[in-house]
Amino acid sequence: MKNVLIAVGMIMSFGLLFAGGNVSPVAPISESGANCYPDDVYIEPDVQLMWQDQKYMDKEDGAYKRNRSYGKAGSWKHAANYCRKLDYAGYTDWRLPTADELQHVHRIEGQVFKYYRGRDFWTSTPASVGKYYVIYPADAYRYEHKTKRSNYIRCVRCTASDVEK
Repeated sequence: MKNVLIAVGMIMSFGLLFAGGNVSPVAPISESGANCYPDDVYIEPDVQLMWQDQKYMDKEDGAYKRNRSYGKAGSWKHAANYCRKLDYAGYTDWRLPTADELQHVHRIEGQVFKYYRGRDFWTSTPASVGKYYVIYPADAYRYEHKTKRSNYIRCVRCTASDVEK
């Protein structure tokens, strides 16, 4: 019985070893640096604003839930720095939106953003001491949040300078 098991094992090993097939290297899924989720923007022509519309990643959702800062979620200071340093869709002049701007875009009928979250988003508008306004997209109202609290981030830029060029 032992000899039979050894023989079967050897036959299977040789079969797997010499099974053939295409042994060429696997083609890369995407080119180096390519993004599976292309840069997208929403342009609000009546107020000449361009909005960042980029997919939210699992790490960002986790940062939001755990009151941490990562990517497009985090504290107010992280949000302001994130937008200031953002190089997206060929532009580098992004900023954190004001409460009025963010309220305006969320009052537009329907969902204008391809990638969105039904949670609070930071604004650059100060509220009371140590707090800034956030906008809740579902009702487009402003609420005060402490600056260390984690919220989502959506950056904006003016398109008026694009027309002047």
